[in-house]
Formats: sequence, structure tokens, C-alpha cells
Amino acid sequence: MNSLTSLLATAGAHLKAGQLPSARQLNAQVLTTSPFSVPALLQASYIEGAADNYRLARDYAVRAYNCHAGDIRDVAPLLRRLRIFHLGREARALIDAAEYLDAAAPAVVFDEIATVLNQLGDPEKALEFLERGLKRHPSAAELRLTHAHTLMFVGRLEESEREFDRCVAAYPNVAFAWWMRSRLRRQSDDMNHVDALRRQLAMPMQPPQNRPLLAYALHKELDDLGRVQESIDALDLACKAKRAQIKYSTQETSRLFSKLRGLSISSSHHNIAGPTPIFIVGMHRSGTTLLEQLLDGHPDIRGLGELYDFTSQMRNATDHFCRGVIDTTIVEQSCSLDYAQIGQGYMQSISWRLGPESHFTDKLPSNFLNIGFICQALPNAKILHMVRDPRETGFSALRELFSDTSSLYSYDQTELAAYHGEYRDLMAHWHLQFPGRIHDVSYEELTRDTEHALRRVMAFCHLPYAPSMLSLTANRRSITTASAVQVRQAIEYRDTPKWHAYREYLAPLLAGLQT
Repeated sequence: MNSLTSLLATAGAHLKAGQLPSARQLNAQVLTTSPFSVPALLQASYIEGAADNYRLARDYAVRAYNCHAGDIRDVAPLLRRLRIFHLGREARALIDAAEYLDAAAPAVVFDEIATVLNQLGDPEKALEFLERGLKRHPSAAELRLTHAHTLMFVGRLEESEREFDRCVAAYPNVAFAWWMRSRLRRQSDDMNHVDALRRQLAMPMQPPQNRPLLAYALHKELDDLGRVQESIDALDLACKAKRAQIKYSTQETSRLFSKLRGLSISSSHHNIAGPTPIFIVGMHRSGTTLLEQLLDGHPDIRGLGELYDFTSQMRNATDHFCRGVIDTTIVEQSCSLDYAQIGQGYMQSISWRLGPESHFTDKLPSNFLNIGFICQALPNAKILHMVRDPRETGFSALRELFSDTSSLYSYDQTELAAYHGEYRDLMAHWHLQFPGRIHDVSYEELTRDTEHALRRVMAFCHLPYAPSMLSLTANRRSITTASAVQVRQAIEYRDTPKWHAYREYLAPLLAGLQT
């Protein structure tokens, strides 16, 4: 190990120990001698990120990207850092330049490339890299799992299930494979994994992180089979196991919502060039993916999926990294921001995704928190708010396993009801603050009388109605959200809602929703 490599490693150890000043000083010594060192620039980005210097951390990540000279060892760590800042254009350019990858590339590189491509909404390209990687590394667990998951994103559900079957057989302790496999189809009496899931859950020394995944899988399969009480027991186990593993505070959430409702914001009137953004917002599991799929069938609308680009602009404007789409620090600094610059930055950040369409969708449900800032930054933006029976939304969220940064309120019925109440009050505030800027879309109407609901949406967006929007099952667009399986099916309106069979178990949620 040469002296610079040793110095870099020592700086990394100081960073890991939380000793930021010494980590910064040691890493700066490396950069003084090797200013184009990608590992040192990436480490500088991590150091400044840990110090909550968002802009400087982002700048170091961009410098690392600009200094990348083709070293295959830098590709995976560089991609990981670029996606932290949602630098999609740079990540895609790096991937496109990686077409040269040969069979000697390690599995982690292929897996990281595929993961980024999935996040950028291009799972078809991700499959190309995964298949190349699997030829060289056929036993790499991460590649097999990502391959199976990506097949689901592109709608190849039977192939996805077969691949997850192979993953479960090869890596039975990887609970993610069990969970994903349960979601790919409706289980039947003669084709299910209930007994195997029970055995897996009962195994001694089962890692704690496996229990929520296995229990959610068991709940889903038992629900498919109509075994309600057993399904309730599995769901209760899943929620409790997951809730024990996360940090969530109802008080902090209430403080954030209170600060947002306390804002008095007036609409801006600056001009933003480019196509018209259509933000689709609402509670998770309220039908936002369904609405976007329908709109994507319009010839003048391009569906871009769930984007974090607006959040990235708010982070950059405040020089602060927030864990979710927003936090109290950003709200407290929001009154002094240059919203014209934020709007222009947002449009520039997504410009590489756009085509000839006059409108595009940004479907991140939790952007309802950002509505006040969106209205200031993007005066021409249309905001579609999905509204669904809170009992259905709540039950659907309760039985969904989200990422570790999303919907942390959804694993306890009382906390879930309290969050919904805060959301309801905030949406009422936004409607008062920005009359005419937000159009509520009823999930019930969208599933019962789809054409009528879409005609109202199109009138709000100042676009003509297009019958092609109704061809949902013909839309082959990839879907990389939790609704990837359900939304490919024909639109279904239920006379008896799903939650009704669970109404006794859901008593805390139902009671909380009435307050």
C-alpha cells in the first residue's frame, strides 16, 4: 500500500468514526497531490455530506464524475454517489460509456448499473447489463435477485417468478426473494408457498431483518387464499417486526406539518421554458401509479415516473440534506429562496428525460408536501391530487413494505391514522393557498367511470381527451413502483372494499381516521 492509498484509508477511518475535521484534513492532503483522484473526490463528497454541506458534497460528486477516466473500479462507487444527488443525466452518461465493460468486470458493477437504470426508468436496458453480468457471474446472488426484480418491472411476470423460485432455492436466507415472489400472482390452494414460509419464519436464529419480509409474504399469500384470520396474524407480525426496526416520531411529523400549514405563500409569475409539468401527488397507495399509466397513454404526455428532482433542488437551494422529500430545516429556510432558480434548475435536471410531448408527469406521491414550493417555482405546473377512501388507502399502506426512507408511519395503525389526518389538513391548506392550482382526482370515480374522470383531468390540464388513455393493458411502459403488478391488470372497481373483511382488526385505524 503506497502512502497516498494509506492516507486515503486513514481519512476513511476517521470519517467512519465521525471525526470529520481530521478526515477532511487527511483527505485534502491526498487531493493536493492527486487532484483528479476519483476515490479521494468521492470520499470528500462523503465527508462534506456528513457535515451537511450539501452543495459542496454534490460538487465533489460531480468533480469525481468529470475526472473518471474509465477505471472499472470506480464505476460502482461513483454511480452510488451520483444517485444520492439524483444526478440522473451524469449517471446515464457514465453507464452509456460503460458499454465497453468486459467479462472481467465484477458482479457489483453490473448490479449497480442495473439498479441505477431501474431507478432511471429504463429496466429494459438494465436487463441487457444483467444478462451480460450473469454470463460471467452466474452464481452472484445480487445479480440474480436484481434480474428477477427487473423482469417484474418490464411485465415479464412468469419469468420473474421462475427466477425468484431459483433465488429462493439457491439463497433461502434471502427473504427479499420470498417476499417478491409472493407478489407476482394470486396464490391458489394448489400453488402457494404458505407452508414453506411458515417453516422459514420458524427457523431458529432468523435474522431480524428477514422477519418483516417473510411475514408480509405470508400475509399476502394467506389473503389470496381467503384465510382472513391467519392473514391478520401474519400482518400483525409483519407490522410489529418492521416497526421495531425503524425510527419514527409522530411529534416530529406533526411539527413538520404545522410549519408547512403556517406558511403564507403567494404564487410566482416568472416564466419557465419547456413542457408543462403534471405533478401527481397523494398518499402512498392512493392510485397515483394508475393515474400516471392512464395519462401516459395520451400522445401529448410523457410519463416519467417517481422523480426526486424537485427535492434535490430544494436541498441544493438550502444547502441541506433531508432524509425524506422535505424536513423542518428546509421549511424554515423556504421564505428566503430563489424559486425562479429552483424551477429552472428542476427543468434543467429532467430535460434529458423529455421528448417531443408538450406535458410530462412527475409521480412522486409525497410531493404533496412540496406543493407550496412547487407552485412558487413552477407557475405553469398542474397538480393532480389522488383522493381515495382513507380506509382503503390506510389498509393498503399497512400491508405494504416500503423502503427505509418512505412511509415510516405505515407500520402502526394509530400512527398511520394520525399521519393521514395531518395530510388531510395540509391538503386543505394548499387548496386555500392556491385556489384552482390543484385538481382532486377521485380513485373511486377513476375506477368506476374512468373516461369521465379522465375528461375532467384533461380539462384541468388544458388538453383534449384522448381515447388511447383507456387502453391500459396495451400500455407496455415499464413500471418500477410498488404497483408494478397490480397496475398491469384491467381496472377493477370493488363493490365491497378490500379492508372490510379486516374491519375488526383495523379498529384502531378506523377510529383514528374519524378524529
